[in-house]
Amino acid sequence: MANYETCRKCGHKLEGDDIAIYRKLVLRCADEFLCIDCLAEYLGVSRAAIEAKIRYYRESGTCLLFR
Repeated sequence: MANYETCRKCGHKLEGDDIAIYRKLVLRCADEFLCIDCLAEYLGVSRAAIEAKIRYYRESGTCLLFR
């Protein structure tokens, strides 16, 4: 069953950016997600790096996930 409400690791409430960046960086057809903090840990990067990617995709206007 799909879970669009909470992070699969920590249970934190998910926002649209959490879902979009997970789909962009991990698995486009995912139906379970990690929050930005858990995703950063999973990828071995900082939260700031994930937030920078989100800003980049939103400002570029080329990614449908961030419109």
